[in-house]
Amino acid sequence: MIDPTNFAAILAMALVTYATRTAGIFLAGRLALRGRAAAAFEAIPPSVLVAVIAPTVLATGKPETLAALVTAIAATRLPLLATVGVGVASIVVLRALLL
Repeated sequence: MIDPTNFAAILAMALVTYATRTAGIFLAGRLALRGRAAAAFEAIPPSVLVAVIAPTVLATGKPETLAALVTAIAATRLPLLATVGVGVASIVVLRALLL
């Protein structure tokens, strides 16, 4: 049996989370950002991606850490799809060689 107070709290948190995400989508299209603000706004997705991936890369073994380094270097020179391919190939090869 679910406590009604806990259920109400979970439901309220879900609604607030959904509202903030949808509001961000609608408001982002109306902003006229220039200069540093535009650069900061464009840096948000890669920053979030690094924040999610970095702990996994650093908490796993050597093959994963080296593959992340190879992929990061490839990302500076190659388009996204090629970078993903380099990352997948490097983890496969490094796991085969180092494990």
